Amino acid sequence: MLRPVLVASLLLAACSSVEQFRQEPAPAGTASMPPAAPGFVADEAMLRRARVAIPREALPAKLVYFASELTEQDRVELARAAPNMEFVTGLSNEQALARAGEAHGCDVRFASAAFVKAATNLRWVQAHSAGVDRYLGRPELVQSERIVFTNMRGVHGPAIADHVFAGLLALTRRLPGYLENQRQGRWGAAPGDAPAIALHGRTLLVVGLGGIGTEIARRGHGFGMRVWATRRSEAPAPDFVARCERPEKLLELLPEVDVVALAVPLTAQTERLFDAQAFAALKPGAYLVNIARGKVVDTTALIDALRSGRLAGAALDVTDPEPLPADHELWKLPNVVITPHVAADAELTEERHWELFAENLRRFGAGEPLLNVVDGTAGY
Repeated sequence: MLRPVLVASLLLAACSSVEQFRQEPAPAGTASMPPAAPGFVADEAMLRRARVAIPREALPAKLVYFASELTEQDRVELARAAPNMEFVTGLSNEQALARAGEAHGCDVRFASAAFVKAATNLRWVQAHSAGVDRYLGRPELVQSERIVFTNMRGVHGPAIADHVFAGLLALTRRLPGYLENQRQGRWGAAPGDAPAIALHGRTLLVVGLGGIGTEIARRGHGFGMRVWATRRSEAPAPDFVARCERPEKLLELLPEVDVVALAVPLTAQTERLFDAQAFAALKPGAYLVNIARGKVVDTTALIDALRSGRLAGAALDVTDPEPLPADHELWKLPNVVITPHVAADAELTEERHWELFAENLRRFGAGEPLLNVVDGTAGY
């Protein structure tokens, strides 16, 4: 389906000098292309590790990109963004390996160790997710000096942040109990002893103030919450974050917060970050929302905290294990809201994903620094 937001922006940019991505002039002989759609801005984190894959002076006349799937309309749009790009689609992994020498760029699904070794012209690999933990065991990809590896950091933030508050409000407003009353045709208070609470004036701790975490913090501020956060970056926190600390201060913060939202990538440092010690430090009666990865939380410790009342409730879009088995204890707990890793689902996410992909293709074809370069050592 032709994406009207992107197409409109391409037409609008022809008569406008306003740019939403930091761009440099196109190299000689390359058409000057417009930025991505209005509303999608490359933030400081996207640009922090920006890196050129192929310098302008070394660009071949035609670049080849192996894509998983593109419609003809997709090709029309991408040709506007990168007129010197040829797209190869419909390949199995075996067929891609046989033709690896042709590829200058590719979707990460093709980037096996054998493919990367055979693809001597390969300079760019694009992941179509924000999390890249599944690829960290591939040093030929994440530690390569030759290949620029990029992800989709930043595109999922708005939808996931909405989902965080959908889960949190379901718990704090006792919606599961009222929905059960509705199914029974029963007018009255929701079953259970947990009181309904208001978010205004409560303290929200966002663990991982990246693209998604920033959107969660923004919404928390909108609810009148006092927003705290942890982040590895030294970059200043937004104005709506009242306190921002290094990750090492997590245990010091937990006794004073009412809601914890986990938004960190899964790395060796964050695996089981929320363990029995973290739950013991947490303020009694707090709520936990996890939209990061299931393995960021120790599931046994989580269940113990929910059963003991140390944790008033948990909204989980990710679990460990995942998918969650039908007989798992988490399904049976009344103070848990579970969704099957769908927090990013939204038309807006698809649009932003497409816009970032198109912008990185434009940059690749123009010899400009690519956005969202993954740091293989940091793990994101």
